[in-house]
Amino acid sequence: MTAGEVAAIIASVAVAILAVGFLFALVSLTRTLRQLRRSVEEFRGEAVPLVGQLRGTVSQANAELDRVDNLLGTAESISTTVDSASKLAYLFFANPVVKILAAGAGTGRAYRRLRRGRQ
Repeated sequence: MTAGEVAAIIASVAVAILAVGFLFALVSLTRTLRQLRRSVEEFRGEAVPLVGQLRGTVSQANAELDRVDNLLGTAESISTTVDSASKLAYLFFANPVVKILAAGAGTGRAYRRLRRGRQ
């Protein structure tokens, strides 16, 4: 056997080993891709209903937020009305109440002076 024939045999054995290695890698890759495909199908089967539920939940949350917004608007309106009413009541009652208290204080002071004068 010549050196060229030995080299050819070594090269052909190396190529055969390489081909078997590629074949195992290809089989492993095919198996992995099948598992990936199954996983994607399972995910899709579970995710689509969840997305539907999520849309329903978001719609319900938006409705509740609108309701809360309306309640806050009503509360703000009531607060403004009560504030206006309390200011109006203060303006209406403040001056007469002060005058009555002043008159009462003056009357009390006059009564005490008269009482001291009689003794």
